[in-house]
Amino acid sequence: METGNQTAVIEFFLLGLSQNPALEPFLFGTFLTMYLITVSGNLLIILAISSDPHLHTPMYFFLSNLSLTDICFCTTTIIKMLVNIQTQSKSISYTGCLTQICFVLIFACLENCLLAVMAYDRYVAICHPLRYMAIINPHLCALLILLSLCISMVNALLHSLMMLCVSFCTDLEIPQFFCELSQVLKLACSDTLLNNILLYFMTSVLGGGPFLGIIFSYMQIVSSLLKMPSTGGRYKAFSTCGSHLSVVSLFYGTGFGVYLSSAASLSSQKSAVASVMYTVVTPLLNPFIYSLRNKDMMEALRKLILRTCSFH
Repeated sequence: METGNQTAVIEFFLLGLSQNPALEPFLFGTFLTMYLITVSGNLLIILAISSDPHLHTPMYFFLSNLSLTDICFCTTTIIKMLVNIQTQSKSISYTGCLTQICFVLIFACLENCLLAVMAYDRYVAICHPLRYMAIINPHLCALLILLSLCISMVNALLHSLMMLCVSFCTDLEIPQFFCELSQVLKLACSDTLLNNILLYFMTSVLGGGPFLGIIFSYMQIVSSLLKMPSTGGRYKAFSTCGSHLSVVSLFYGTGFGVYLSSAASLSSQKSAVASVMYTVVTPLLNPFIYSLRNKDMMEALRKLILRTCSFH
């Protein structure tokens, strides 16, 4: 049978985080709990922002979009793993794997872009406070979200179309709990040079570009804060950046950890565990970071809970 014909009917096998069947009930319970906390936590953030008029500002508009992205991101990766554990199957179809790759790329890139947009928002708020409402207006907010989404979709579409040209033969075991592009490319029996060039180029541009934008924004913020005569004013201004800096550190720290671990040729199990950090743990912790460090958010959540309880 020709390789090209095999690609149309093949299945991949997601090895997951452990090969020990005795651990599967524990993994199922743990990841189901983490998924439910992630969805409910981010959903609460979205509901609190939409229900409180005081939070109808650009900063919280971007935060609600980040929470929605986190829900979609973890849903894309965790649900299939939970289904496979429950059905005691490790298989995922060729179409399902490509679909998962596409959505993982969309939401990972979108989160990356949103973090850069939020850094720009804080830069304008601190460095140009008098012009903030004129610069960060509703039209620009919508445009930035739309631009981020378009960039993410074009990136995912390019990789997906390139994957259609890749052929697979045998030994289709992915040492991950989801279809990760770099891992799937390692299983190809056709030439993947162009795919790898595109992967490294787009990762450098769409990963490095926003990251450099964040660094530049905070360099300007720090420079502006140092010029403030009041220490209290500096702290108050910078406190609005604390949550965002925590999320940025978590997202990029875990993301770089995954790719550094891959480059260092660590075991496939360690690489899979590292992937859990940015696909599962980061979306899980984001709601807690933004709510626990933000008095306005805590107040909005309190009002939302009281309003919900009053209906019952």
